[in-house]
Amino acid sequence: MQQLCVLGATGSIGDSTFKVVRGLLGAYQVTALSAFSQIDKCANLCAEFGVMYAWVPQDQAQKLKTLLKGLGSDTQVLSDIPDLERLASLECVDTVMAAIVGSAGLPPTLAAVKAGKKVLLANKEALVMAGDLMLSAAKSSGAQILPVDSEHNAIFQCLPSDPQSLRGFHTRGVEHVTLTASGGPFVGMSTHQLGRVTVEQACAHPNWSMGAKISVDSATLMNKGLELIEASLLFDMAPARIKVVVHPQSIVHSAVHYSDGSVLAQMGAPDMQTPIAHALSWPERQNTQVKPLNFIEIARLDFLEPDTKTFRALALAYQAAEQGGSAPLILNAANEAAVQAFLESKISFLQIAEVVERVLDLSTPSTPIELGAIYQEHDQAYALAGQQIHRLSRQVS
Repeated sequence: MQQLCVLGATGSIGDSTFKVVRGLLGAYQVTALSAFSQIDKCANLCAEFGVMYAWVPQDQAQKLKTLLKGLGSDTQVLSDIPDLERLASLECVDTVMAAIVGSAGLPPTLAAVKAGKKVLLANKEALVMAGDLMLSAAKSSGAQILPVDSEHNAIFQCLPSDPQSLRGFHTRGVEHVTLTASGGPFVGMSTHQLGRVTVEQACAHPNWSMGAKISVDSATLMNKGLELIEASLLFDMAPARIKVVVHPQSIVHSAVHYSDGSVLAQMGAPDMQTPIAHALSWPERQNTQVKPLNFIEIARLDFLEPDTKTFRALALAYQAAEQGGSAPLILNAANEAAVQAFLESKISFLQIAEVVERVLDLSTPSTPIELGAIYQEHDQAYALAGQQIHRLSRQVS
């Protein structure tokens, strides 16, 4: 029985992970989990799966303890920041689902990698912020980093498998890859139309059930930009070899193009249970409750060129990826600040990319090699984005 730690247990990835685990009774024991909010839900998960350790923020710890006592659960509650990293590197844990959203997910994910765990990577910021550090740690510890994002998991499935290698694949004979994007809810809209977009509209993704931040990133195409950077690192490919194509149906999750003219694509319903089950069970496969594809019902598949002039975020991500060093880190920090400001109605939808572009222009990327320097540069970029947001807010008022 595999011992599993789920970081970000009460989010959408956590929900899908537990659906998969419920369907594979006896294969996995949820030993530990973490949650930032939804404490009632966290308590119920602890009781259901017999969790040994649960991490929540300090201001939520007593509430969780009280709920667990009422449920008759003996889960040990942790709440100190260093405890989150210890949770991810517990000796008894085999596999870590890294699904904490944003920069907060980097330290525990890195701790899991350093401890040599099988890491199911759903937190793209960990690689975007500290790709070289993460991959170097994996090489030293022997950790396997398996992608859970549907697009990266699709590429992984379509590459030649090599279970004996650290990466689990090789890229010999690969010409380039196609990274598909749903395009979010605003495909085909003009700049004028995007200027009137509301927070509610930006958070309403047509195909996937996701949190507010990632839904906005999908709408701006920044999510695809971050995935481009992540794919470049995961699969050791130059950004120019990664082509983004808008595919509104979200059926083809990505494709690999080979030098002999072959193209292998991974298809499936837009349900995160599929990539999670694949990563959990790799190199084997397990049953899920995902609805099988019916080609007659689908009838057609559409593919469009992304409009990077209107959706500037994707072009900025390519720029940061080509620049390298800490440029992706700066891009990510500025975007985090800008999306939060949009969600708080401080700036408009189009101004998200404007803030990110301005911060990239004003910053000088470096090559940080340790976590402290990475967070220092992240905080500087976030603060600089705050200044740009304040400037734009004053212009509006």
